[in-house]
Amino acid sequence: MEYILDVYKRPYNKSNPVVCMDESPRQLIKETRIPVQMKAGQLKKEDFEYQRCGTCNVFMANEPLAGKRFVKITKTKTKLDWAYFIKEIVDHYYADAPKITLVMDNLNTHKAGSLYEAFKPEEAKKIRDRLEFVYTPKHGSWLNMAEIELNVLIAQCLNRRIDNIDTMRNEVLEWEKKRNQAVIGVNWQFTTSDARIKLKRLYPSILT
Repeated sequence: MEYILDVYKRPYNKSNPVVCMDESPRQLIKETRIPVQMKAGQLKKEDFEYQRCGTCNVFMANEPLAGKRFVKITKTKTKLDWAYFIKEIVDHYYADAPKITLVMDNLNTHKAGSLYEAFKPEEAKKIRDRLEFVYTPKHGSWLNMAEIELNVLIAQCLNRRIDNIDTMRNEVLEWEKKRNQAVIGVNWQFTTSDARIKLKRLYPSILT
């Protein structure tokens, strides 16, 4: 935890950006009855019944100090999906950065081995050599700023019933463009000093 908090204190460095990454499954849901649209003084009304249309996965990468985020919607949530998303980050979004510090949780797909399952060894190593993996501790995913950004996406864009992946992709793309144009970052305030006070119970008791 303290190492991650030190990483967040680093100044902006275009040559070594700090990028946070997270993902979340989403249900695709179809209305079974046409909703009653909102009117003056009345809320929109939806029937409680709905039809499940499968699931998809939302990958989120954001660079808090630069106010950037990149979202990818995939049909599945596999090692290969993660590896292809990481390759996009390295080869496309940060092609000019010699090193990228990647903060993420300990999900079993978030490993260098996933790169080797997706690409030839030479390509996998090329990607891995550009990355510094920084993992949040177990039960500490709240330390990942991408989780904050993912929650904003869900609240602002995905907080309704969407029944197909193409619609979701289009709407998320527009949300991403608008938020990137506004250069909205994350004002992270939690520090190591705060941790040692607020989370004192997690630290060993040393008798002196």
